[in-house]
Amino acid sequence: MLTEKRRCRLCKGARLDTFLDLGEQPPANAFLREEDLASERRFPLSVARCADCAFVQLRHAVDPDLLFREYVYVSSTSPSFVRHFERYARAMDERLGLSGAVTLDIGSNDGVLVRPLRALGAEAYGVDPAAAIAGRAAAQGAPTVVGYFTEAFARRFADERGKAKLITANNVFAHIDDLDDIARGVKALLREDGLFVIEAPYLVDLLEQRLFDTVYHEHLSYLSVAPLVPFFQRFGLALVDVGHEPVHGGSLRLFVAHAGARAFPSSAPSVAERVAREGASGLGDVATFRRFAGAVEENKRALVELLAALRAAGKRVAGYGAPAKGNTLLNHFGIGPETLDYIVDDNPLKQGLYTPGMHIPVVSALELERRRPDHLLILAWNFAQPVMESQRAFAERGGKFIVPVPTPTVIG
Repeated sequence: MLTEKRRCRLCKGARLDTFLDLGEQPPANAFLREEDLASERRFPLSVARCADCAFVQLRHAVDPDLLFREYVYVSSTSPSFVRHFERYARAMDERLGLSGAVTLDIGSNDGVLVRPLRALGAEAYGVDPAAAIAGRAAAQGAPTVVGYFTEAFARRFADERGKAKLITANNVFAHIDDLDDIARGVKALLREDGLFVIEAPYLVDLLEQRLFDTVYHEHLSYLSVAPLVPFFQRFGLALVDVGHEPVHGGSLRLFVAHAGARAFPSSAPSVAERVAREGASGLGDVATFRRFAGAVEENKRALVELLAALRAAGKRVAGYGAPAKGNTLLNHFGIGPETLDYIVDDNPLKQGLYTPGMHIPVVSALELERRRPDHLLILAWNFAQPVMESQRAFAERGGKFIVPVPTPTVIG
């Protein structure tokens, strides 16, 4: 159920320095029915930095079956996220020429990337452990295998469908405890002229923008480029290019190929440039991480005081969006139903349930018109602009928005 990590996931070093402790929290996507509130489970949530290779990671790993088998996060709920993956698919097709080629998306969720790849002519598949979501994806034109990506899975997939010209892992590579197994699987499945592409939130953005709420049990690792270069080399792979995307507050897009592949004979300058920028950002200095932890506590004080003042003035406050990151914030800051009357979310799988830990009811956006709050705390801050645009009627009648990170900001 829970494993304490005593060695680094990347380099296997034993010097892990904990710099952020968010206490014991429930899994951030484990929304609850009313009858399950009393039996909720909590696990330690603390973040450490490896003193040997500087890789940042959680100190504990929760059983992935508990986190992912009955997953409620659905990627396509957000129109902007759908557009992001449509652009992603076109970019990969322009780079590799995917018509007729086998592709595999690891942790494919509801097929948000598989479908646009198939529309471009790729023989695209997904693999995901959430059976209900995988079934829905398959019914909507995104063939999905139920399960986890491992070396054994990769070898079976290659035998059955052929090797892949593109393997993607979007917001999932950082969710995996045994990264060695993933690297071996990629090595076995990837064509010589293919790419393994990882997209995941970037540690530098997390630190600079104080995005502490992206820390939760699913996110086992917080990626930076420098530690990954020697990691992939150990498996005969090479990090050949690095991009940066604005999604999720700032994400890396990492391109990995077979070492020495003729199609990718050397690393792009972007790799060395990013490593140098990480050094200049202070990733090699433990004091950077101590300062970050202090900033988190300052954010907590400011937001709690703001919400308390609004409630004392008789203002009604609701939440908008029930993402996993929101639950980290609510639990660490101690913000519950005494402060937020309810949270609206567009995902019907979450509506009618309660948030993990703080047990705030989740309802549909129709409640905003019926109950008319004065302020909306945008917990899905990465979609703050689309949220505010979609809630013009709320703003026009005097409603105000609160964006909680990097510092609490009232808009309107």
